[in-house]
Amino acid sequence: MNIVLWVITALLAAAFLFSGLFKLVLPHEKYVAAQDWAADAPRWAPRAIGALEVLGAIGVVLPALVGIATVLVPIAATGLALVMIGAVAMHLRRGETPALIPSGALLILAVAVAWGRFGPYAF
Repeated sequence: MNIVLWVITALLAAAFLFSGLFKLVLPHEKYVAAQDWAADAPRWAPRAIGALEVLGAIGVVLPALVGIATVLVPIAATGLALVMIGAVAMHLRRGETPALIPSGALLILAVAVAWGRFGPYAF
């Protein structure tokens, strides 16, 4: 099960690192053109969410790799799950049903890592 959690963690880190950097690097106007939800959000929201996603991606991997403060891994996974709860709620409110699939999948994976690393498969 430890290997499964590592694979899930790597997928989470890659997905959130990509998504977060996308939000941080693109100019606001280009991001709004690519993601409809950003037009209805405050101008700072995509960058703030992007920063949280990048920090979460680093937090689910780095502490375990270096063996220092490994309790941060499930805390970061919980933070990513909270971000995805917000994403799912926003997509539901906006009626964006197709966007629920990736958001819901990432939510489930983040919860699985948090559960596994807080519980029976802690470092």
